[in-house]
Amino acid sequence: MAKMEERLESLVARHEEINELMMRNDIVSDRKEMAKLGREQNELLPVVDTYNAYKKACQELEDAKVLSLEDDKEIREMALMEIEELEPAIQEYLDKLELLLVPKDPNDSHNCILEIRGAAGGDEGNIFAGDLFRMYSKYCESKGWRVEIIEMEDSEAGGYSLVSFKVNGDGAYGTLKFESGSHRVQRVPKTESQGRIHTSTATVLCMPEIEEEDFDIDMNDLEIETMRSSGAGGQHINKTDSAVRIVHKPTGIVVKCQDGRSQHENRATALMTIRARVYEERQREIDEKAGAERRTKIGTGDRAEKIRTYNYPQNRVTDHRIGYTVNQLDRIMDGRLEDLMNALQLADQQAKLAGENQ
Repeated sequence: MAKMEERLESLVARHEEINELMMRNDIVSDRKEMAKLGREQNELLPVVDTYNAYKKACQELEDAKVLSLEDDKEIREMALMEIEELEPAIQEYLDKLELLLVPKDPNDSHNCILEIRGAAGGDEGNIFAGDLFRMYSKYCESKGWRVEIIEMEDSEAGGYSLVSFKVNGDGAYGTLKFESGSHRVQRVPKTESQGRIHTSTATVLCMPEIEEEDFDIDMNDLEIETMRSSGAGGQHINKTDSAVRIVHKPTGIVVKCQDGRSQHENRATALMTIRARVYEERQREIDEKAGAERRTKIGTGDRAEKIRTYNYPQNRVTDHRIGYTVNQLDRIMDGRLEDLMNALQLADQQAKLAGENQ
């Protein structure tokens, strides 16, 4: 406990230091430094608030123990009642602090890039990819996060063979990172005349947005070309070479962007995306060499890993990694993902905690 309190006191001191730094003129004028300190401040706030509440409760408990020794019967009884309430409350604060002190992924506070692809099941897989895109869009909207389309490849039968988009919001990556993997749907397709249930899949890849100063790509490794945009998108489409395609030659990773209003905008978005994709690939290689579990204790983040099943006939959603099942598929597909996201984050924290305590 002494070691834990020592660590907590150092975090409180750091929080106070950040508050002072953010009032300095040289820091206020540095937009990037202010944003960096602001993120760290937000991450520390829950720890500081919980620790302060814990210390207050501990002091109240000590005071109540002193009063429980008084001669006055009424004062003694009130003190004993207070002790009865405070002891479990203090334990709750300790449990919460233990979870809050679990090491966090430094990218958790970042914006994120989501890429959804129709996989097994042909047209039905693409239609399901479209359903997932709408599900995430509605969830992001409920959180006040902004969605920006990067690339969209429409499917003739509906949905998308590929849709990638950026989610702008504090903690977006930390919340959505568990979505990477294969999502399986079981339902009767519109094209099925016999009423048979089909199983199809769509894959999701979630990546943190990586700042240029955090991960540098050698521009000599990139092959950048411009082309005419295709598909819907406004009057400017097909009239100028505004679409941008970038290939990262060492890895073969390809990114295409055409939904921006100008070539300059598409180039910036494509560079942002290729940086995230290459960063993701490098992290995967590092983890594999180290024999480490991929990013999270509750899953590998691999596209091939089946993480969740959406069963329409039974209105059921099951997350296979944590054994989470809910008969509210209609609510889930409407973007009401808060309970599921919380369950995934809690499972991840507890798994990391168990690993630390072994």
